[in-house]
Amino acid sequence: MNQSQRYIRQVRLPEVGIQGQEKISRAKVLVVGAGALGCAALSYLAPAGIGTIGILNNDTVKKSQVWF
Repeated sequence: MNQSQRYIRQVRLPEVGIQGQEKISRAKVLVVGAGALGCAALSYLAPAGIGTIGILNNDTVKKSQVWF
């Protein structure tokens, strides 16, 4: 699937168009927190074609001895 097919729904909108989608692809977004709201926001931002997405989350991950 090429770029024009992937974002065809957005490009069809008069408010977005090809120029708008190009701006979206150059956009940079920082999502602070990847919990409930952050996770939901990320699931919309990524398929919209945002160029760069940063995720800032203050949680720590504890190393576990359990191996699956």
